[in-house]
Amino acid sequence: MAQRSDDKRFTSLEARIDAAAHQLLDRLPRHGLLGGLTEFLVFGIKQAFACLFGGALLALMIATKLWWPVEIGLARYDFLFLAALAIQLLMLAFKLETIAEAKVILIFHIVGTLMEIFKTAVGSWIYPEPSFFRIGGVPLFSGFMYAAVGSYLARVTRILDLHYTHYPPRWATLLVALAIYANFFTHHFVIDVRYLLFGVIAMLFFRTTVHYRVFRFRHRMPLLVGFLLIALFIWFAENIGTWSRAWIYPSQHTGWTPVSLQKLGAWYLLMILSFVLVTLVHRPRSLQPMNQHRPAVAPHGVTADGVTVGEASQISR
Repeated sequence: MAQRSDDKRFTSLEARIDAAAHQLLDRLPRHGLLGGLTEFLVFGIKQAFACLFGGALLALMIATKLWWPVEIGLARYDFLFLAALAIQLLMLAFKLETIAEAKVILIFHIVGTLMEIFKTAVGSWIYPEPSFFRIGGVPLFSGFMYAAVGSYLARVTRILDLHYTHYPPRWATLLVALAIYANFFTHHFVIDVRYLLFGVIAMLFFRTTVHYRVFRFRHRMPLLVGFLLIALFIWFAENIGTWSRAWIYPSQHTGWTPVSLQKLGAWYLLMILSFVLVTLVHRPRSLQPMNQHRPAVAPHGVTADGVTVGEASQISR
């Protein structure tokens, strides 16, 4: 697995935000109840920050569901597409995302849109509202929903400084990702092999542990559990999305009902596919003993967007 210097973990703006946070939080106790609460709070804030793109898109879905002025002559789906595009550009402009991450997010958009075109054609779900920016029955904002997953995974890899132990060979994970993507199409015509894929995934990642830095300390979790937690979060977001009628399943034509828990399996597989795509940008890094204590930005180091930061922007710890 690739080793990447921790001095490129943050963009220049993220480094300054982190430095300001440390000035505020470093004075708090390291241990005890307050130390644990601080670690938990920082974890929540970093997760929310990593979800910035997806959270903003989901908020817009809710807002436009509650109120949308049809008299302005702009379809709601078209607004969501233009807004998602604007959010993406703003994240790049304000250095909340790297160019490399934007490229992989574009791949997510293409991969997701192709699957959307197929799935809507076979009736798996529909987009019930009209729009101008669309391909067939698929409004173009839909690809950004997949891009939101990619954005989260790419950003959380940097923000939580993810490292791994016992990570499987990358060629094997790429083959599994290709098989997952193919099965999303082929199971409509031949046997569905998702349970076989679950077994292969379990064998590949059974020993893999993800190690992540929150504030002062590193924590660890079985990677399979991490995948499940993210898939569960996406399932909750999907319920919000279908409630807002951004898209609906056949069972929701006459009124909203919760998305079946069976969809959690599909999201778990999509989670693996998304994770492997992100490893094309952020190659999985092995945990080394020195990684647990070295600074995230070395003195006068270079951040992820190539900007040199001085002592005031050093982040630790």
